[in-house]
Amino acid sequence: MKKLESVNYKGFIWPVIIGLILWFMTPIKPTAVPVAGWHMFALFVTTIIACITRPLPIGGVSIIAFALTVLTKTVPMEKAIVGFGNASIWMIAMAFFIARGFIKTGLGRRIALNFVKAFGKRTLGLAYSLIGVDLILAPATPSNTARAGGVLYPIIESLSQSFGSDPKKGTERKIGSFLIFAEYHGDMITAAMFMTAMAANPLVQTLAKSNGVNITWVGWFLAALVPGIISLIIVPWLIYKMYPPEIKETPNAKQWAEDELSKMGAMTLPEKLMAVIFVIALVLWIVGSFIGIDATLAAFIALGLLLLCGVLSWQDVLHETGAWNTLTWFSVLVMMAGQLTTLGFIPWLSKTVGNSLHGMNWILVLVILIIAYFYSHYLFASSTAHVTAMYSAFLAVAISAHVPPMLAALMLGFFGNLMASTTHYASGPAPVLFGSGYVPQSKWWSLNFVLGIFYLVVWIGIGSLWMKVIGMW
Repeated sequence: MKKLESVNYKGFIWPVIIGLILWFMTPIKPTAVPVAGWHMFALFVTTIIACITRPLPIGGVSIIAFALTVLTKTVPMEKAIVGFGNASIWMIAMAFFIARGFIKTGLGRRIALNFVKAFGKRTLGLAYSLIGVDLILAPATPSNTARAGGVLYPIIESLSQSFGSDPKKGTERKIGSFLIFAEYHGDMITAAMFMTAMAANPLVQTLAKSNGVNITWVGWFLAALVPGIISLIIVPWLIYKMYPPEIKETPNAKQWAEDELSKMGAMTLPEKLMAVIFVIALVLWIVGSFIGIDATLAAFIALGLLLLCGVLSWQDVLHETGAWNTLTWFSVLVMMAGQLTTLGFIPWLSKTVGNSLHGMNWILVLVILIIAYFYSHYLFASSTAHVTAMYSAFLAVAISAHVPPMLAALMLGFFGNLMASTTHYASGPAPVLFGSGYVPQSKWWSLNFVLGIFYLVVWIGIGSLWMKVIGMW
């Protein structure tokens, strides 16, 4: 007799209780938030809490949320289904497939090994070289989990064990702890630097557009360039000082990388084709706004070329479950977040909070909002869920307080990535790298707390000034 699928029914308790309380608190005054908007808010909060308590995987939660949204007549089917046609979400799915090409062909691993070979004489240099690989892969890999977990973690683990650094033997501090934690932060920074480097970033673009702010790929990159480079240079060094490895010199890393490259052999035709198509995709993303090629279309073109050249098969596309999973739940959450604005909840909330901040200097408002946005991430186990839940509301409040719209939109977008500098469950790469056992939870939290302050100072302070210099506000 076949068993039923496992369902965490206890995980439904808090979402249902809070959802019902909010639903029956619907304002009845005509001057308050519209009834439909409040009902959408109740359903949205219920969904976000369920994404945290996980009674079902997030895809299952989103399907139930979609059904309830239509069943309660909060949103009609013809409007609810539109979320599945969102161009930014399809770009995320396409880029997942492109990332699969890096892993399948071995090109990502080859790039990483060559960096280790060239820059891995010292432990700090080794960390910079691995983060450099992340930086190269980031523009075409919207899954920072795929970069950190699928490409770089296996290399860091193999490299660490070659130096006798293994948490099972109590020798994790030799080199592995430092490399794991440095890569976690490197991955976080590169995710903040490119609009196509993390799944929630294109969502930020979509939500910002609904608030009248048009963020381009180039605009995002230019705004993040200076604070990003500063962070990539200083953060690994800070980690090296705060959490130093026992092994400072790594002369054997070069030989190890050479041995691994020798096992891989010469660069294969699929790798070469993958490299060429990666460059084509990157060029199209950079110049697309000038030649009339949408970022999503560029991603479709890249996938089409990978299929046409035989680098990927259609079975590879069908088996890329992460892409289809993201497409499903992202579409539902984006629809719900959009309806919060359409049905009047976000305008009401922004007006209410904006009135409470009336007369306050907009710089202070921006700082308060970002700090609140950043530290509220302790309550979330997903950067994407956090962005979906709070980005639109915070951006609307910022704009109503006269914060320059582009400055507010991009700063909140950057911190949608940087707020992963909190917990060991903060984002996709966190459980992968923390789960390796190289960094204990106490160190993970304490080091992140210090580095979180660094990000707030550098990205708000220097980042805002840089955006002013290049005329973005």
